[in-house]
Amino acid sequence: MKAMILAAGFGTRLWPLTEDRTKPAIPFLNRPLISYSVEYLASFGIRDIIVNLHHQPDSIRLALGDGSGLGVRLRYSLEDEILGTSGAMDRVRDSLMDDDFVVMNGKIVTDIDLGAAISKHRERDALATLVLRENSAGERFSIVEVDGRGRIERFAGFPAPEAASPKAGPADDPARPLMFTGIQVLSPRIFDYIPRDRFSHSTVDVYPKALEAGEAVMAHVDGGYWYEMSTLGRYLEASLLFSRKNGESLVRGSDCRIAEGAEVKDSILWNRVVIERGARVDRAIIGDGVRIPAGARIEGTVVVRRDVITEMERGEVAGDNVIVPL
Repeated sequence: MKAMILAAGFGTRLWPLTEDRTKPAIPFLNRPLISYSVEYLASFGIRDIIVNLHHQPDSIRLALGDGSGLGVRLRYSLEDEILGTSGAMDRVRDSLMDDDFVVMNGKIVTDIDLGAAISKHRERDALATLVLRENSAGERFSIVEVDGRGRIERFAGFPAPEAASPKAGPADDPARPLMFTGIQVLSPRIFDYIPRDRFSHSTVDVYPKALEAGEAVMAHVDGGYWYEMSTLGRYLEASLLFSRKNGESLVRGSDCRIAEGAEVKDSILWNRVVIERGARVDRAIIGDGVRIPAGARIEGTVVVRRDVITEMERGEVAGDNVIVPL
């Protein structure tokens, strides 16, 4: 079985961290985020993997190489113009026509049972099986509506604010909507519904057509852990959650120096960060090579070196640094 990891996006909500790298190449617990997706697939015996690239493609190539270090065979699909989730599949369809295959986002960390999803997909001879989970926190992920037979009916809007209530009801209660995890098992028949040679998005351009045609687009609901890093806040929270499991309140990269009298907590330091005497850093993400000057107060922000930034999108310049609120 083969797989495709989607890694071509611009990562605009993670700016400025994605100025010099694509989103799946940012470090998560000091490893490239996409490496978790590769290892996840390999753990289910999937070792032939295609990765699509567009924004800062070399950041992924440098992170993964040919995949041999992770026990897989990697091939890359470079998109001169970004093609969307299903347009990316269209570009490599000839490599995916011989068997069912998996497609997943390169920005997640999870222990969802992919093997169970694959088994259910094959048992039901489905066109597609989308792995879903409860959106118990009511985050802004599109609602996926599922009927009593486990068939997906439609992709709806975002949850109402009350969906985040701790009083939310059982799984079939609309107060606990289902959301798509970005993991899907597909039959090669999916290519009957993917337009050729143009941008297309699976949940907008492909699955609705398949549903209209009466195809079995199925749901597999899993309760495993799942963390998606598409915003600065989610990236910080997930990093700290895993770090605290190891008794730490700080993710610290290589060659970092924290001076005596400085205080750093609930933060992520990338590589070669220097925190000078008397500085205070709290709930912050500090990029490669940043120096936080003596006595500075950094809280609830992202700090990167000014020379990394080609065009200011938001935030402010402070000396050699650019500071952007979380």
